[in-house]
Amino acid sequence: MIFLAIVNAVAMRGVTKTFGAVVANHNVDLDIRRGEILSLLGENGSGKTTLMNMLSGIYYPDAGEIFVDGNPVSIRSPKDAFDLGIGMIHQHFKLVDVLTATENIVLGLREKGRLNLKAAADRIRAICDQYGFAVDPDKKVYDMSVSEKQTVEIVKVLYRGANILILDEPTAVLTPQETTRLFAVLRNMKAAGNAIVIITHKLHEVMEISDRVAVLRKGEFIGDVVTAETDPQKLTDMMVGRAVALNINRPEPKERVRRLEIRNLTVRNVYGVKALDDASFDVYGGEILGIAGISGCGQKELLEAIAGLQRVETGSIRYYPDGDGGSATELVGMNPLDIQEAGVALSFVPEDRLGMGLVGAMGMTDNMMLRSYRSGKSAFANRREPRKLAEHVIEQLEVVTPGVNTPVRRLSGGNVQKVLVGREIASSPKVLMTAYAVRGLDINTSYTIYNLLTEQKMQGVAVVFVGEDLDVLLELCDRILVLCGGRVNGIVDGRTATKEEVGLLMTNLRKEEAV
Repeated sequence: MIFLAIVNAVAMRGVTKTFGAVVANHNVDLDIRRGEILSLLGENGSGKTTLMNMLSGIYYPDAGEIFVDGNPVSIRSPKDAFDLGIGMIHQHFKLVDVLTATENIVLGLREKGRLNLKAAADRIRAICDQYGFAVDPDKKVYDMSVSEKQTVEIVKVLYRGANILILDEPTAVLTPQETTRLFAVLRNMKAAGNAIVIITHKLHEVMEISDRVAVLRKGEFIGDVVTAETDPQKLTDMMVGRAVALNINRPEPKERVRRLEIRNLTVRNVYGVKALDDASFDVYGGEILGIAGISGCGQKELLEAIAGLQRVETGSIRYYPDGDGGSATELVGMNPLDIQEAGVALSFVPEDRLGMGLVGAMGMTDNMMLRSYRSGKSAFANRREPRKLAEHVIEQLEVVTPGVNTPVRRLSGGNVQKVLVGREIASSPKVLMTAYAVRGLDINTSYTIYNLLTEQKMQGVAVVFVGEDLDVLLELCDRILVLCGGRVNGIVDGRTATKEEVGLLMTNLRKEEAV
């Protein structure tokens, strides 16, 4: 026990957590050390977040022990975790938009006497000066960028005394420049003796920022390695349990044919704010067009406007079924059913998989029927063909499910995404649009999706890929359109552009019109 006190900030021994018949974690041993950045890797459903949720007080283990600074502890709530110096920064921020940074940071704290916001702001500035954060304590959250909101979340746990920090996908929506600044801060925090755990799927970031990597597979601890003594291929093999190729195939486009002509497109979001401002560009069959931009710069509204889910204020969206030489169909003013009945071969994989893409309470067969039930000539739905399609998707995409009638909400995120992508591809589209198709997916499932998109491109489909990982955009896409503040800020060649170039276009609106 003395050994644990000297070496480890946290030691988890034999930790097990089950949810009904599902074993999320089984007999896990994990060490977290002070003055070290530990990356926690694993496929979707491997138990990473569940394990950290037990450490942060959201779940309570069914078996096993947790030691903090060598002492056995019982963590039954997030308050217990904070009292032990443990804080978790979740991927989805938990901030009140109408409050300032200071008000969010002190929200929920019980301190003696009257609340002194000025003293709290001074303490926040001291924390920022210590670690290199850039936070305006008086700034409202709704005026902040994504990276500023994340900084507030980190400062919030530090303000509460946390010195063991867990960050869940901390760079998911950051630009390369913002990621660089975050990593600089994390290194300062490590140098100050804090223990830091990062849950991430981005192997290049694991290699850059972490000192040690721990790997989970199917809820079990596989092992840990010193980052300097491993490489992305070895880590992937540990996660998956077999060799996985990490190369994204990007063949040259052949016989590019214009499928969509977007001109002067302006769209307002649900709050009446202009989300897309005078956007103009073309989409070609036989290529993958990437859409890059920080969160909330119009990506969602762009795809939904093309799909008929968003009202267009001004502009046009023309669809060419036979290329430039043929007649065009104007999509503005059509809803999704109008688009389908007009014979437009358009498929859309939305960001919200179970909210917009699939019905969680229904099985795969019924979800496949959502695209075909209107074409039936009988009062009774034909379930034979949708069932065959569901079985085909299971076989081709290696979907892990108890059966075709198991509700899809019971599947892991990666399997849900395979079902959705498989259904949309099966409709034989000429334009396939995907919004964050691999967000939160493990590396094995992600590469399956990348290969599917490339196969569609080589069959002449116009693929539009909205993504947040610039490394993937630069490896997968033929051209990359960059949005900044709802405007098209540039279109670059995916083969020659750099992360820095794209990152600058994402954050600095050019005065001249994008070509």
